[in-house]
Amino acid sequence: MTENLMEKTFEEALVRLEEIIRKLENGELSLEESLKLFEEGIALARHCNLKLDEAQGKVEMLLGIEDGVIRTEEFQPEEE
Repeated sequence: MTENLMEKTFEEALVRLEEIIRKLENGELSLEESLKLFEEGIALARHCNLKLDEAQGKVEMLLGIEDGVIRTEEFQPEEE
């Protein structure tokens, strides 16, 4: 990884993770290369999960606090 992982946006990390998955699924890498990419993929997946947790926390905060309790609602995407 040439770029610091913490500097990657969720989208950048996800794109890189998808690249790694394609390379690993191709099956043409050496064991050493596969392990290196697998390790990077695990780090990227954890990074994406952290970013999603942060986003969830922000959404919950935006929903507000009532009587000292955070009021949360399940996100319902609009149907297309």
